[in-house]
Amino acid sequence: MGQRSGAVRRARRYVILGAGNPGATFVVAFHAARLDIAMDHFFFLLTLAAYIGSFVAYIGYLVRGLDWAARLGSLLLAGGLVAHYLALLERARGLHTVPYHDLAGSMSLFGWLLALTYLSLELFHRQRSVGAFVLPFVLAFFVTSHLSPPDRLAAPPATGVAFAFHVTLSILAYAAFGLSCVLSLIYLGEQRLLHERRVGDVLWRLPSLDLLDRMSQSSVLVGLISIAIGTVLGFVWVDRLTGNVWHYDPKYVVTLLVLVAYVFYLRLARNPGWRGARASQLCIFNFAIVIFSFTVVNLFLSHAHRYF
Repeated sequence: MGQRSGAVRRARRYVILGAGNPGATFVVAFHAARLDIAMDHFFFLLTLAAYIGSFVAYIGYLVRGLDWAARLGSLLLAGGLVAHYLALLERARGLHTVPYHDLAGSMSLFGWLLALTYLSLELFHRQRSVGAFVLPFVLAFFVTSHLSPPDRLAAPPATGVAFAFHVTLSILAYAAFGLSCVLSLIYLGEQRLLHERRVGDVLWRLPSLDLLDRMSQSSVLVGLISIAIGTVLGFVWVDRLTGNVWHYDPKYVVTLLVLVAYVFYLRLARNPGWRGARASQLCIFNFAIVIFSFTVVNLFLSHAHRYF
C-alpha cells in the first residue's frame, strides 16, 4: 500500500540518525515500518467497523422502526467520517502527497465526501431512513480504494492552496450529484410501489415523495455551488501557473455541460409539469454525464485531469 512507501522513507531517515550502529539502525527502521503499517490497518478497520455498524443500524431502523437504531446509525457514521479522515491523512503522509494522487486515493476521498454530504443532508432535513441506501456506496468506494494498489507511475499532482480546493470541491460536487442520483432512484422506486399499492412498514418509514424531491434538490444545489467555486479556483491556479486564464481542455467543455444540465434540472424540478418523476429521471440522466466526465473524459480525453 501507499503507506508502506512512506514507512520506507521514514525508515531511511532513521538509518541516517542511527549511522555508526547498524544493529540499532535496523531495529529502529524495522519498528518504524511496522508501526506505520499497523496504523494503516488500524484506521482501515476502525473506519470499516464504523461504516458497517452504521449500515446495520440504519437497516434496523428501516426494517424494525427502532428510533435508537437510527440515532446510533448517525453517530457511527460521524465516527466513521473521523476515522476515514485519519486514514486519508495517513495515506497522504505515507505518499508525501495529496490523497487524490492516484485513482485509489480519489475513490477514497469521493467516498468520504459522499458520506459527509449525506450526513449533512440528514441533519438538515432530519430524515435518517435513506442512510441504508447510501452506506453501501460509501463502503464500496472505501473498501475498493483501500484494496487497490497505489499508482506509482502517476506523476505527483500540482500543489498550492487554490489547486487543492479546486480538486476537493470538484470531487465534493461529484459526490453531491451522486447522492442526488441515489435519492432520485429511491423516489422512482417509492412512487412505483405506491402506484402498485404495495405498501408496507418499510415504505412508510421512507421519506415522502415531496421530501425526497427536496432532498435531491438540496444535494444538487451543494454540487452546483461546489463545482462552480472549484472551477473558478482551477482557472485561478492555471493563471498563476502559466500566466493565461484559459487553455483548452475537453474537461472544461464537459464541466460546463454538467453545470448547465443541473441548473436546468433545478429549474424544471420547481415546475409543476416536471416536478417529481420527470425531474428524478432527468437527475439520473445528468449523473450519467458526470460519470462520463469522471471516467472517459478524465482518462482518455483530458490533458490536465486524471482522477478528478
